[in-house]
Amino acid sequence: MAQPLSEQSKAIVTATVPALEAHGGAIVAEMYTRLLADEDIKALFNQSHQQGDSSQHAALANAILGYARNIDNLGALRSVVERIVNKHVSLQIKPEHYTHVATALLGAIEAVLGQAASREVLDAWGEAYWFLANLLIEAERKMYDDIANAEGGWKGWRDFVIAGIIGESASVKSFVLRPVDGGPVLRHQPGQYLAFDFDHPDTGKARRNYSISCAQWRILPDLR
Repeated sequence: MAQPLSEQSKAIVTATVPALEAHGGAIVAEMYTRLLADEDIKALFNQSHQQGDSSQHAALANAILGYARNIDNLGALRSVVERIVNKHVSLQIKPEHYTHVATALLGAIEAVLGQAASREVLDAWGEAYWFLANLLIEAERKMYDDIANAEGGWKGWRDFVIAGIIGESASVKSFVLRPVDGGPVLRHQPGQYLAFDFDHPDTGKARRNYSISCAQWRILPDLR
């Protein structure tokens, strides 16, 4: 169980809200630059979301700001945390990945805010980050276990083959998937999606999410 945040750290994080409102976008952009310098971490992200006016960057900047604003009322962030957990599990995010993010985030705060990022500010944000990270890690561990223990479930990556392709329209195709091991496949819940781990000979490793179009494991590209 995550240790409660100290009152001092809560106060310092709350005091950084104006700085985040003014510089949150720059902090997130710098954080991603640092993260994506590692090829293994880079493969976790859709690179089309890293260009120009990125909606992914904006979403993370808003999430960080929301965390700072609600540091004394984390219940207000429950739905956001649930979405993050689902996304992380789909991409097979592991506890060790959180160290990379911590290093990139704190380094970005220091680089963008300069002297305003005092040791006290960095320590408070480090404590706040790991408090939230540990909550996410625990929730993700439970979800991994629940999926593995469900009928037809599995843990980690599982190999599937494309058993058929159906043209839905001029621009959309559905792919019928079958597990290589021939075992059963758990039934999906409404709104769930799949994550795929690709190793393309030209573009290298990448992970992408796709919508499930029916229980027979036809999938549609996630066009969001």
